[in-house]
Amino acid sequence: MPMQKTLNFATMAGPHSVDRKLPKTKISKQALLQSLQLFRYMSKTNRWLFALGTVFLAVTAAASLAFPKLLGEMMDTANVFKGKETNANPEKIKEIASYFIYLFIVQAVFSFGRIALYVRVTEDLTFGLRKDLFSAIIKQNMQFFHGSRVGDLMSRFSADIAQIQDAFTTNLAMFIRQILVLLGGIVVLFTTSPTLAWLMLATLPAMIGIALVFGRFIRKKSTEVQDLTAGNNIIVEETLSGIESVKAFTNESFEIQRYTNNAFSLKNYAITRGYWRGAFSSFIIVCMFGVIVWLIYQGLSMVQHGDMKIGELFNFMILTAFVGSSIGGMAEQFVQIQKTLGSIDRVLQLIDTPGEDSNAIIPDNQTKPDFKQSLSFNNLHFTYPGEHNPVVLNNLSFTINPGETVALVGSSGSGKSTIVNLVYQFYQPSQGSITLGNIPLSDFNLNEYRNHFALVPQEVLLFGGTILENIRYGKPNASDEEVKEAAKLANALDFILSFPKGFDSVVGDRGVLLSGGQKQRIAIARAILRNPAFLILDEATSALDSESELQVQKALSKLMQNRTSLVIAHRLSTIRNANTIILLKQGRIHEIGSHETLMNLENSVYRKMVEQQLNPEEFFDKL
Repeated sequence: MPMQKTLNFATMAGPHSVDRKLPKTKISKQALLQSLQLFRYMSKTNRWLFALGTVFLAVTAAASLAFPKLLGEMMDTANVFKGKETNANPEKIKEIASYFIYLFIVQAVFSFGRIALYVRVTEDLTFGLRKDLFSAIIKQNMQFFHGSRVGDLMSRFSADIAQIQDAFTTNLAMFIRQILVLLGGIVVLFTTSPTLAWLMLATLPAMIGIALVFGRFIRKKSTEVQDLTAGNNIIVEETLSGIESVKAFTNESFEIQRYTNNAFSLKNYAITRGYWRGAFSSFIIVCMFGVIVWLIYQGLSMVQHGDMKIGELFNFMILTAFVGSSIGGMAEQFVQIQKTLGSIDRVLQLIDTPGEDSNAIIPDNQTKPDFKQSLSFNNLHFTYPGEHNPVVLNNLSFTINPGETVALVGSSGSGKSTIVNLVYQFYQPSQGSITLGNIPLSDFNLNEYRNHFALVPQEVLLFGGTILENIRYGKPNASDEEVKEAAKLANALDFILSFPKGFDSVVGDRGVLLSGGQKQRIAIARAILRNPAFLILDEATSALDSESELQVQKALSKLMQNRTSLVIAHRLSTIRNANTIILLKQGRIHEIGSHETLMNLENSVYRKMVEQQLNPEEFFDKL
């Protein structure tokens, strides 16, 4: 497992769109209890504000039910039938009209109040969620990151947090409102006309039953279309990502045919789904308008017999529409709540996952790491977590003395990067131990221990800020003068000052605006600023041109002076100067010693490499 993949985890994350096609979670007691844990992100004040917002919501729901009643009363006041004559009461009409003004004011004020309160509470809640989620993820060990997809983690911040945010600002409010309108509307309907109310309710079970069956069938068809669409996108992604292979094997026609076949199936499935959706819409229209016409017919019959006023019938029909729309809207809000429960579960599961103890308070009596002591590997065995992973390190024993440079040499997969991972305590040994002095590394506080290290990787990760910010990443509280001095020691000051904005120059996304050599010297300046006791180098010059390599080598020489260094070697120049060279083969030490010792060793692999004047990478590639 290469070191650069471990440390450049963040570079895997590219631009992400918010994927709101989240899986639904079945509403259960356990899911509801889990969702209640969100209230720990609400202060006592915010809980009262949320309750007050819900009261405001109830007021707006009641006001909406009063609207059709006032309309009905206005109609009855304007048209009081006495034979063929029509009597009207203008004063009464004005009075009712004034009630509309009051009603609209109440609706406007309480709607604004509800939205303002819910937004305030929700933004406070999601702020706490985002902060804790980021903190929880960043504190996880490297095993967690190697086993997690970046897209899935990004989705927690984008899709899941957005889903929770929408639920508290909109979906939950709409769901509560629709329940209130539904219950209140049914009560008012029975108050207005029990006969028509029973007739209306009698039609609901059959309509809801058929709609549920239809809905499940259409959702199944929609899922099939989504799966085929995803397959289509995968073909496009694979083809474009591997376009060099497509061109090399002249498989353009094959890929076109593969895409065409999938797109043809998608077209047929989409057409079929469209037909069924059209049939479902037609069914709903026929049933809905049929019920409305039937109720109007029954209501007019009651009006003719004097059992009901025309205004009451008008009120009843509008209320029926309100109740019907509430029932229809509840289905969508119910789906959104199911998605929200799943989002809450996924987010809280990550937040509650224990992380590395890197920020724990250091007890006064805890031993501080002393890098004036030797770092020893004692009968070390290691296998990466997983059922079928091979043994990476096998019975490894060696010592790194203070101030010495140790070079690790070997083919890909020999265990070089794994040793670095273990020194950093990204993983713990499967067997054996690593000790500093006589103290196992696991006994030290992680944050205190890692503060003594600095890394200069082969592939440098720069953040999308300024040069100043990237160098200061090695010591966040460093002064401008300290940063400038570190840049000078890293042979980076001249090229930095050549930019129009100097240290305030923006490096671009992941340092794209800088050359390879410039990025390496920024990384070295960062390490110099940190002033580490223990330096780890994943040979920083292997991919550079000769001029850049010379500049970086000079900077590295200054950085390595009087420091303990562990180097993953790709160049002979680094190996020659090391105090100890460890040649690894299949996780074991094959040869160990200084340059002179290994050169005098009969049949030495290292000696053959030097005699053939090959760098380690070239040599092991030819073995």
